[in-house]
Amino acid sequence: MTTAELEMHIDPILLNIPESIETKRMTLRCPRAGDGRAIYEATVESIDALRPWMPWVREELSVERSEKSVRVALAKWILREDLRFSMHDKHTGRFIGGTGLHRPSWDDGRFEIGYWIRSSEANKGYVTEAVRALTDWTFDVLQAQRIEIRMDARNEKSWRVAERAGYTLEGELVKDRRALDGVQSNTRIYARVQSLGQ
Repeated sequence: MTTAELEMHIDPILLNIPESIETKRMTLRCPRAGDGRAIYEATVESIDALRPWMPWVREELSVERSEKSVRVALAKWILREDLRFSMHDKHTGRFIGGTGLHRPSWDDGRFEIGYWIRSSEANKGYVTEAVRALTDWTFDVLQAQRIEIRMDARNEKSWRVAERAGYTLEGELVKDRRALDGVQSNTRIYARVQSLGQ
């Protein structure tokens, strides 16, 4: 996407956005019909690690539900309502986890990054690698002004990723939401902003 396109405030649906990002070890790409089974298998494998933090894991799991989620995500990608990426090993094609840009504010150049990893691939640096690449891509390609990462303050693994990816803790909202376990929990907010002069 060109700076001119953004300056003209073109309708996001008309923006030509690349559908994949290459990192050292992974390909991050937009959803594709047929991805459901791989995502389902990774979710089942990782259910205990995901359940405390991810609302979508609370739903009944099935290949069909996972495939429907992929197709809805693809529709939202086309509409530019949400840009979900799946993380795949560059050499084997194995599904590693998910990331993406959520709640985009196109007029303001503001996005929020989310992420999750399948348990068998955790603690290998994949999520940090993906977040760094997605952050750079969002600033360079989408001309973002601000990118946030939010998480339950108790989810230390998640906020450690944000810190390793160069995000700054801006604050903690106290008891701002009821967590999945019923606790009134705090939310940490990390952010990076476009450098001055860019």
